[in-house]
Amino acid sequence: MSRTCELTGKTVMAGNNRSHAENKTRRVFRPNLVNVSLYSEALGESVRLRISAHALRTVEKRGGIDAFLMDERDSKLPAGALRLKRRIGRAAARGASAA
Repeated sequence: MSRTCELTGKTVMAGNNRSHAENKTRRVFRPNLVNVSLYSEALGESVRLRISAHALRTVEKRGGIDAFLMDERDSKLPAGALRLKRRIGRAAARGASAA
């Protein structure tokens, strides 16, 4: 399983540890990934995702997974999130036409 956020695409970065003596030692910066179930109003079901804690805060701020995905540009979303966005968009359109 890759260490990548399924909503934002945030992934592992590399850098250096720097000591007081200015020694350089390679290290990695891993995103803080959490497994969450987010409820989609349009789909009427929970969606299980592995996202970063930063993305989870952003989803909550924007008012849920539906609002987050609909507000986000397609070019900024990874492939899995783009598929979910299209599913939610189709479900929302069906709900609007039925009402």
